[in-house]
Amino acid sequence: MTDHYQLVVLGSGQGGGPLAGAFAKAGRRALLIEQAHVGGTCVNEGCTPTKTMVASARVVHLARRGADFGAKTPSVGVDLTTVRGRKRAIVESFRRGSAAGLTRAGAEVRYGKGRFVGPKALEVEAADGSVSRVTADIVVISTGLRTAMPPIGGLATIPVLDSTSIMELDRVPPHLVVLGGGYIGLEFAQMFHRFGSRVTVVHRGAQLLSREDADIASALAAVLREDGLDLRLGHETLAAAPGSNGGVHLTVHDTARGTTSEVVGSHLLVATGRRPNTDDIGADLAGVVLDAQGFIQVDAALRTAAADVYAIGDVKGGPAFTHIAYDDFRILRTNLLQGGTATTSGRLLPYTVFTDPQLGRVGLTEREARAMGRNVRVVSMPMTHVARALEMDESRGLMKALIDPSSGQILGAAVLGVEGGELASVIQVAMMGKLPYTALRDGVFSHPTMAESLNTLFAAVDSG
Repeated sequence: MTDHYQLVVLGSGQGGGPLAGAFAKAGRRALLIEQAHVGGTCVNEGCTPTKTMVASARVVHLARRGADFGAKTPSVGVDLTTVRGRKRAIVESFRRGSAAGLTRAGAEVRYGKGRFVGPKALEVEAADGSVSRVTADIVVISTGLRTAMPPIGGLATIPVLDSTSIMELDRVPPHLVVLGGGYIGLEFAQMFHRFGSRVTVVHRGAQLLSREDADIASALAAVLREDGLDLRLGHETLAAAPGSNGGVHLTVHDTARGTTSEVVGSHLLVATGRRPNTDDIGADLAGVVLDAQGFIQVDAALRTAAADVYAIGDVKGGPAFTHIAYDDFRILRTNLLQGGTATTSGRLLPYTVFTDPQLGRVGLTEREARAMGRNVRVVSMPMTHVARALEMDESRGLMKALIDPSSGQILGAAVLGVEGGELASVIQVAMMGKLPYTALRDGVFSHPTMAESLNTLFAAVDSG
């Protein structure tokens, strides 16, 4: 038999689950098809578990710095099984909450592997091998991404960790080699260095975080090197092989110097990119068009090439962030349930890299603005000019903002500093309200808070 629904969501995530719930609350029959756990990458393998472990690493770091603040702390050790247990408990709590929310809303959940067998028709293969079939008025694809393994000779011959399996370790690696200098790789690199690992980061790019401005990336690299991480920038990995005692052995090429060297470690984390989960969803049978990398092509209203089929979240390409997936949900809720005409056009892109200090970002980078031919005024300030940061002995990093000289509006900002994500959010609120920079320059903020630093940063627009 074939069940018919007004909405079928393939994959949960931070957009798919809320959408199924919203349809159910509106009295529509809604089904969520999920292969593993509701909540998607964020709850199960991404934001929730990683930031929980980042918090544990920061506590370890601060405990080791106790003497700097006058606290006599004994020697600090790390019990990774306790760290892992805390992470698992929070993930399970959030996962149960997501499932309970769907139940309360009245949405149905069917666990199994879903794939299209025709336009707006899908089959679901459960874990026991049974297959059911469903059709829908509207289908939304929210299948997310997974780790992509780079084409490196010999990589398949060695044990490799990814961003999920590394969080299940029960012992601190003696020497962790991280392949990739992006957001995910750097968060884990610093985290495990604080847990006690020797850490080497091998990154083929000349700078970390290739999308960021060079001054921001260089400042973060300086922080990580000061902490004791070994950063091998501009190094391409040519080959991988088993090392002694079950370790890993990489052959890397320094593109600037033209030399080849070896990197030997106990464990290898691969964090060089992710690929969309579209290989086996029957996209062609649904009339859904993929690009060369397998991402689903959508327009600004999140419509695919197939009528009444949409894609949300990471699977459609572009910025892979939870809050973007959730905003995708809001767009479809507005358009499909409320008769609106919302699109992705012009939405601000905020994000935070949870290194310590954090890197909070919103809007344009300076490089993007220059490439667009925009006339911008750039102001920056080291965190050593922030009273609260000095009081906390957390004065590493810098703040940076881009101003439109004609309107005085803020076009973008980066805050590499303690609670950088929160400071960037304050700036984002001003951008959302289209306030001129003078609103933050002259704002009365509590003293001494981090927000007060915005007075000083934006005063530099007039003094420079």
